[in-house]
Amino acid sequence: MFPEYRDLIHRLKTEDAHFHHLFEKHHELDHKITNMETHVIHGTHEEIEDMKKEKLHIKDQLYAMLVKASAAEQSK
Repeated sequence: MFPEYRDLIHRLKTEDAHFHHLFEKHHELDHKITNMETHVIHGTHEEIEDMKKEKLHIKDQLYAMLVKASAAEQSK
């Protein structure tokens, strides 16, 4: 996810607790969705779709935080 921000992601995961929490939640949802889609664990189509929407919302938040942090770095 966002390979162009790899270094910034690493830094924010260690320096920003909220970013770290969102990043981990995104990862957990991704793993759970994959397990449901491959029938490793049970999940209805509606549950999977709801989790995909939540995951996308988190991804949008992460991206906004990355853009803001990147802009702040460049203005230094």
